Amino acid sequence: NKEKQEQLKGIIKKLHAGSSVHDLKEEFADLLEDLSAEEIASMEQALVDEGFPVSSIQDLCEVHVEVFEDSLKKAKDQAQIDGHPVHTFRQENRELEKRLDALEDTLKSLKKKLKKKRIMDESRKGEILESLSDLQVFEKHYQRKENQLFPKLEATGFTGPTSVMWGKHDEIRDAWKQLRGAVEGDTPASEVWELFKTVKKKMEKMIFMEEKILYPTSLRKLTPVDWAAIRDEEEEIGYSWVNPGSMWDSALARKSYVQEQRQSGDATTPAGPNIHDYMGTPTTDKEEKGERGVKPIQIPLNEGFLTQEQLDLMLRNLPFDITYVDENDKVRYYSATEDRVFPRTPSIIGRDVQKCHPPKSVHIVEKIVEAFKNRERDQAEFWLDFRGRMIHIRYFPIFDEQDNYRGVIEVSQDITAIQKLSGERRLLDWT
Repeated sequence: NKEKQEQLKGIIKKLHAGSSVHDLKEEFADLLEDLSAEEIASMEQALVDEGFPVSSIQDLCEVHVEVFEDSLKKAKDQAQIDGHPVHTFRQENRELEKRLDALEDTLKSLKKKLKKKRIMDESRKGEILESLSDLQVFEKHYQRKENQLFPKLEATGFTGPTSVMWGKHDEIRDAWKQLRGAVEGDTPASEVWELFKTVKKKMEKMIFMEEKILYPTSLRKLTPVDWAAIRDEEEEIGYSWVNPGSMWDSALARKSYVQEQRQSGDATTPAGPNIHDYMGTPTTDKEEKGERGVKPIQIPLNEGFLTQEQLDLMLRNLPFDITYVDENDKVRYYSATEDRVFPRTPSIIGRDVQKCHPPKSVHIVEKIVEAFKNRERDQAEFWLDFRGRMIHIRYFPIFDEQDNYRGVIEVSQDITAIQKLSGERRLLDWT
């Protein structure tokens, strides 16, 4: 309904112009009475398409939810079978709520006891830090959204709301850093309490946005094949406190959907990239394994020949991680090394590289790629402390023999041990 969408956009524009939530709820009471999650999400997408800054939507995202809160609470919650990705996301949210409530009780009690004194003795501090570490396991929940669910939604043209939500994830991450730093820095209990309240409020708002907007919209936009792909990739990142059941079977869901499509003659395809769309004719098992006397196909390289299996094994066993983005800014490959520094899953294949990064750093990605394409720079590098490890990240442009730009390689390496090297070692020493 275009008229309804225009009215919804008008609400948001008025909100950003300074109108109060209360006044808008009264003015648009009839419109807000019957409103779906998808209509709200579509409105945000339309604003982004019109050039409305994602950062502006992100800044007032929680206020938007407050305006539409009553309508969203009336929406029917679609129960999911144990094992379905949405069911798992919701289970994790319930576990998060329990842990936030428990830490709230602990900090509230501590605040009363200590008043304006320094926060706590080492025993209490250790207890709080342990609770914070446990809560930060929830990072996996956000990473699965960013690396598995969001790419599928983006493939349907649903890009604005996912960018906004990723930005809100980063706000929560920053708030967590502040809270942890305050506890470690022996900050007064009253200040720690205020920081915790901020974190809790942001995380609870995120739960509401997920369950009342993101998941209902995703369930309508994505096919069972998309959900099956998400389910199959989940363990590469892991879960927050829960172990998904097996009542919902990804293979069966995929098979049933394909059969239904064939019977109905519906040509609808799954959202999200299919890795096979980027491949030529695959090497057969017999060719690759050399069964029955068939010689494995050799891939000619500049120097030497490798089979598909050899090439894959070599790339997956390098002591650093590689991601390749082609000349059209599409992710075409990443090395699935055992101890990969930053999470990657098959859903990013075919994804715009700009969508693989938090909104606040997209301009840096674009600056690097543009400089490479224009031959203004031949590398870019960063290094950072990541979970107690020193990580070195480098980017290199690729040009073919005709001097055409063919993409960029990202190389990430844990250099913690390398930094400790000194002197020389010329002889083998495995002791």
